Amino acid sequence: MTEIIGIWIAAFLTLCMFSFLYKENPFYRFAEHLFVGCSMGYFIPYTYYNVFIPYTYNPLFLRKEYILIIPFIIGLLYWLRFSGKYSWLSRYPIAFGLGIVGMGVPMSMHASVLVQMRSMMLPLDNINIILIFIGTITILLYFFFSKAHTGIYGRFTSIGIWFMMVGFGASFGYTVMARISLLIGRVQFLLEEWLHIIK
Repeated sequence: MTEIIGIWIAAFLTLCMFSFLYKENPFYRFAEHLFVGCSMGYFIPYTYYNVFIPYTYNPLFLRKEYILIIPFIIGLLYWLRFSGKYSWLSRYPIAFGLGIVGMGVPMSMHASVLVQMRSMMLPLDNINIILIFIGTITILLYFFFSKAHTGIYGRFTSIGIWFMMVGFGASFGYTVMARISLLIGRVQFLLEEWLHIIK
Protein backbone atom coordinates (compact mmCIF):
# COMPACT_ATOMS: atom_id res chain seq x y z
CA MET A 1 0.00 0.00 0.00
CA THR A 2 2.84 2.39 0.85
CA GLU A 3 4.47 1.74 -2.51
CA ILE A 4 1.22 2.43 -4.37
CA ILE A 5 0.74 5.73 -2.50
CA GLY A 6 4.32 6.70 -3.31
CA ILE A 7 3.80 5.95 -7.01
CA TRP A 8 0.63 8.06 -7.13
CA ILE A 9 2.34 10.97 -5.36
CA ALA A 10 5.32 10.75 -7.73
CA ALA A 11 2.98 10.61 -10.75
CA PHE A 12 0.99 13.61 -9.49
CA LEU A 13 4.13 15.70 -8.95
CA THR A 14 5.51 14.64 -12.35
CA LEU A 15 2.30 15.78 -14.05
CA CYS A 16 2.42 19.02 -12.05
CA MET A 17 5.90 19.69 -13.41
CA PHE A 18 4.84 18.78 -16.96
CA SER A 19 1.91 21.21 -16.68
CA PHE A 20 4.41 24.05 -17.09
CA LEU A 21 4.63 23.04 -20.76
CA TYR A 22 1.16 24.56 -21.16
CA LYS A 23 1.71 27.62 -18.95
CA GLU A 24 2.70 28.51 -15.40
CA ASN A 25 -0.04 27.46 -13.00
CA PRO A 26 -0.65 26.76 -9.29
CA PHE A 27 0.06 23.03 -9.68
CA TYR A 28 3.50 23.73 -11.13
CA ARG A 29 4.26 26.32 -8.44
CA PHE A 30 3.18 23.85 -5.73
CA ALA A 31 5.49 21.12 -7.09
CA GLU A 32 8.34 23.59 -7.57
CA HIS A 33 8.09 24.96 -4.03
CA LEU A 34 7.76 21.46 -2.62
CA PHE A 35 10.91 20.39 -4.49
CA VAL A 36 12.91 23.40 -3.28
CA GLY A 37 11.63 23.02 0.28
CA CYS A 38 12.42 19.29 0.44
CA SER A 39 15.84 19.89 -1.08
CA MET A 40 16.70 22.54 1.49
CA GLY A 41 15.19 20.49 4.29
CA TYR A 42 17.52 17.65 3.31
CA PHE A 43 20.54 19.82 2.51
CA ILE A 44 20.66 21.82 5.77
CA PRO A 45 20.89 18.87 8.23
CA TYR A 46 23.14 17.01 5.76
CA THR A 47 25.54 19.96 5.73
CA TYR A 48 25.34 20.29 9.52
CA TYR A 49 26.18 16.65 10.25
CA ASN A 50 28.60 15.99 7.36
CA VAL A 51 30.40 19.34 7.06
CA PHE A 52 29.99 21.49 10.18
CA ILE A 53 30.37 18.77 12.83
CA PRO A 54 33.40 16.86 11.39
CA TYR A 55 35.26 19.83 9.86
CA THR A 56 34.45 22.69 12.25
CA TYR A 57 33.01 21.68 15.61
CA ASN A 58 35.12 18.58 16.30
CA PRO A 59 38.49 20.09 15.27
CA LEU A 60 37.89 23.42 17.04
CA PHE A 61 36.17 22.38 20.27
CA LEU A 62 37.22 18.76 20.78
CA ARG A 63 40.69 18.48 19.24
CA LYS A 64 41.62 22.16 19.96
CA GLU A 65 42.98 22.81 16.44
CA TYR A 66 42.66 26.59 16.76
CA ILE A 67 44.24 27.31 13.37
CA LEU A 68 40.88 26.37 11.84
CA ILE A 69 39.30 29.45 13.44
CA ILE A 70 40.46 31.41 10.35
CA PRO A 71 38.37 29.52 7.77
CA PHE A 72 35.54 29.37 10.32
CA ILE A 73 35.48 33.18 10.56
CA ILE A 74 35.74 33.49 6.78
CA GLY A 75 32.72 31.21 6.46
CA LEU A 76 30.77 33.23 9.04
CA LEU A 77 31.43 36.44 7.10
CA TYR A 78 29.31 35.04 4.25
CA TRP A 79 26.25 35.30 6.49
CA LEU A 80 26.72 39.05 6.84
CA ARG A 81 25.42 39.31 3.27
CA PHE A 82 21.95 39.35 4.86
CA SER A 83 22.85 42.34 7.05
CA GLY A 84 22.16 45.83 5.73
CA LYS A 85 24.84 47.50 7.84
CA TYR A 86 27.66 44.93 7.67
CA SER A 87 27.02 43.36 4.27
CA TRP A 88 30.26 44.88 2.96
CA LEU A 89 32.21 42.41 5.12
CA SER A 90 30.88 39.54 3.00
CA ARG A 91 33.05 40.81 0.13
CA TYR A 92 36.18 39.49 1.85
CA PRO A 93 35.27 35.78 1.75
CA ILE A 94 33.97 36.23 -1.80
CA ALA A 95 37.31 37.75 -2.83
CA PHE A 96 39.13 34.96 -1.01
CA GLY A 97 37.06 32.36 -2.85
CA LEU A 98 37.75 34.01 -6.20
CA GLY A 99 41.47 33.95 -5.37
CA ILE A 100 41.24 30.20 -4.80
CA VAL A 101 39.51 29.89 -8.17
CA GLY A 102 42.41 31.86 -9.64
CA MET A 103 44.80 29.27 -8.27
CA GLY A 104 43.08 26.76 -10.53
CA VAL A 105 43.99 28.73 -13.67
CA PRO A 106 47.39 26.98 -14.10
CA MET A 107 45.70 23.58 -13.84
CA SER A 108 43.08 24.68 -16.36
CA MET A 109 45.83 25.94 -18.65
CA HIS A 110 47.53 22.57 -18.42
CA ALA A 111 44.34 20.61 -19.02
CA SER A 112 42.98 22.79 -21.83
CA VAL A 113 45.91 24.48 -23.58
CA LEU A 114 49.09 22.51 -22.94
CA VAL A 115 47.48 19.13 -23.61
CA GLN A 116 46.10 20.55 -26.87
CA MET A 117 49.54 21.86 -27.82
CA ARG A 118 51.11 18.51 -26.99
CA SER A 119 48.62 16.83 -29.34
CA MET A 120 49.72 19.24 -32.09
CA MET A 121 53.37 18.28 -31.67
CA LEU A 122 52.79 14.63 -32.54
CA PRO A 123 53.81 13.40 -36.01
CA LEU A 124 51.10 14.13 -38.59
CA ASP A 125 50.65 10.49 -39.56
CA ASN A 126 47.02 10.09 -38.48
CA ILE A 127 43.86 11.79 -39.77
CA ASN A 128 42.77 12.57 -36.19
CA ILE A 129 46.07 14.30 -35.39
CA ILE A 130 45.90 16.25 -38.67
CA LEU A 131 42.36 17.44 -37.81
CA ILE A 132 43.45 18.44 -34.29
CA PHE A 133 46.39 20.37 -35.75
CA ILE A 134 44.27 22.20 -38.36
CA GLY A 135 41.48 22.93 -35.86
CA THR A 136 43.84 24.31 -33.22
CA ILE A 137 45.73 26.54 -35.65
CA THR A 138 42.64 27.92 -37.39
CA ILE A 139 40.77 28.58 -34.12
CA LEU A 140 43.78 30.40 -32.67
CA LEU A 141 43.99 32.47 -35.88
CA TYR A 142 40.30 33.34 -35.52
CA PHE A 143 40.91 34.83 -32.07
CA PHE A 144 43.86 36.91 -33.30
CA PHE A 145 41.96 40.20 -33.51
CA SER A 146 44.87 42.43 -34.53
CA LYS A 147 44.48 41.39 -38.18
CA ALA A 148 41.37 41.73 -40.33
CA HIS A 149 39.74 38.46 -41.35
CA THR A 150 40.10 39.05 -45.09
CA GLY A 151 41.80 37.25 -47.98
CA ILE A 152 43.62 33.99 -47.34
CA TYR A 153 43.76 34.78 -43.62
CA GLY A 154 39.95 35.10 -43.60
CA ARG A 155 39.61 31.70 -45.27
CA PHE A 156 41.74 30.11 -42.55
CA THR A 157 39.66 31.76 -39.83
CA SER A 158 36.43 30.57 -41.49
CA ILE A 159 37.77 27.00 -41.15
CA GLY A 160 38.26 27.75 -37.45
CA ILE A 161 34.64 28.89 -37.24
CA TRP A 162 33.52 25.54 -38.70
CA PHE A 163 35.59 23.65 -36.12
CA MET A 164 34.10 25.75 -33.29
CA MET A 165 30.55 25.25 -34.55
CA VAL A 166 31.07 21.49 -34.68
CA GLY A 167 32.40 21.56 -31.10
CA PHE A 168 29.53 23.75 -29.83
CA GLY A 169 27.01 21.59 -31.69
CA ALA A 170 28.39 18.42 -30.11
CA SER A 171 28.23 20.01 -26.62
CA PHE A 172 24.68 21.23 -27.20
CA GLY A 173 23.65 17.84 -28.60
CA TYR A 174 25.08 16.10 -25.54
CA THR A 175 23.10 18.46 -23.25
CA VAL A 176 19.88 17.88 -25.19
CA MET A 177 20.40 14.10 -25.11
CA ALA A 178 20.83 14.24 -21.32
CA ARG A 179 17.56 16.19 -20.95
CA ILE A 180 15.74 13.85 -23.35
CA SER A 181 16.93 10.84 -21.33
CA LEU A 182 15.43 12.44 -18.20
CA LEU A 183 12.16 13.00 -20.06
CA ILE A 184 12.13 9.40 -21.28
CA GLY A 185 12.69 8.20 -17.73
CA ARG A 186 9.69 10.15 -16.40
CA VAL A 187 7.42 9.12 -19.29
CA GLN A 188 8.48 5.51 -18.81
CA PHE A 189 7.65 5.80 -15.10
CA LEU A 190 4.19 7.18 -15.89
CA LEU A 191 3.37 4.54 -18.51
CA GLU A 192 4.97 1.55 -16.79
CA GLU A 193 4.72 1.92 -13.02
CA TRP A 194 1.71 4.24 -12.74
CA LEU A 195 -0.62 3.36 -15.62
CA HIS A 196 0.77 -0.14 -16.40
CA ILE A 197 0.31 0.51 -20.14
CA ILE A 198 3.72 -0.89 -21.02
CA LYS A 199 5.39 -3.85 -19.38
